[in-house]
Amino acid sequence: MTTQGFTLFDTVIGRCGLAWGARGLIGVQLPETTPGAAWARLRKRFPDAVEGEPPPEVETVIDRIRDLLAGGRDDLADIVLDVEGQSAFNLRVYAIARAITPGDTSTYGEVARAMGEPGAARAVGKALGENPWPIVVPCHRVLASSGGMGGFSAPGGSQTKARLLTIEKARTSAAPTLFDLQFSVAPPRGG
Repeated sequence: MTTQGFTLFDTVIGRCGLAWGARGLIGVQLPETTPGAAWARLRKRFPDAVEGEPPPEVETVIDRIRDLLAGGRDDLADIVLDVEGQSAFNLRVYAIARAITPGDTSTYGEVARAMGEPGAARAVGKALGENPWPIVVPCHRVLASSGGMGGFSAPGGSQTKARLLTIEKARTSAAPTLFDLQFSVAPPRGG
């Protein structure tokens, strides 16, 4: 009997994947640019996982991810992750990232300060680049201090990150957007 499995599923951003084990999710795969590439990457990342129908608890996770990617507000913070093999530093980074709710953002420096390590912004970025659970550990919600996208190691890079933040209606800079201006400008007085 196998203890690890994986499946692919369609979302509004493309074909994603999940891999699971006896202790929780072992990985999340964001869409790739070519057909079959997400499947191949999951096979490479989790060679012991067998493709198959997800158990009910994983099917629930799939439904929740689909909903979030369609504009829902679920923070996915209660999804159980198998953290075996992760460093203590990375786990601290991931815990802080998981506390960032949909629509909100933080910076690499803010995450480092929250950890009590204000000089560790680059290390935070590295940890987020190694994140095996994008979306569930929302590394896309962590930006550069300038408000720029910073890095994003998932396929599509910063464009994918920007798309995820747009879906979540996240503010990525202090400058007002057209949406903000639409509701903050008083209508002209007629007469």
